[in-house]
Amino acid sequence: MKFLPTPLEGAFVVEQEPFSDDRGFFARAFCKAEFSEAGIDLDFVQMNMSGNSRAGTLRGLHYQDETAPEAKFLRCVRGRIFDAIVDMRIGSVTYGQWFGVTLTAEDRRAIFVPPLFAHGYMSLEDDSQVMYQTSAYYAPGTERGVRFDDPGVGIKWPMAPADISEKDKTWPDISLK
Repeated sequence: MKFLPTPLEGAFVVEQEPFSDDRGFFARAFCKAEFSEAGIDLDFVQMNMSGNSRAGTLRGLHYQDETAPEAKFLRCVRGRIFDAIVDMRIGSVTYGQWFGVTLTAEDRRAIFVPPLFAHGYMSLEDDSQVMYQTSAYYAPGTERGVRFDDPGVGIKWPMAPADISEKDKTWPDISLK
């Protein structure tokens, strides 16, 4: 696997290195040893899937606070998504800054989201699906979020959201944290 650093320290776009022949290909989707070599020493405890019926479905921006920090390793397994992360680490030189990347089932790229980064994504095609591993169990009392259209963050989403939960519409601006 190739770990491509993003402008936000600790976050990576991860590319598979497929071995191809006339039958198709084989590639590792996850390898603890390669993660460790990249400086990521975590145990993933859960794997989740999310399906999105319509293009423009926006989920996020979510994270768990410092009492139950959660890293995510996420890939699009059907369709196409735009994935966005925001550094929420108090004291970080990139606090409040964002990074976004388009992930597709065809390119099989993934994103590693460090603990204390808000995370969200928008489906860019109908019936897009996402699979992701987490390093912590969901802890409802620790859930935090940032509003998807917070002007203090300024994420450039590829389109206006067609579907977003009431909770995700009402997260506070980063300046109110």
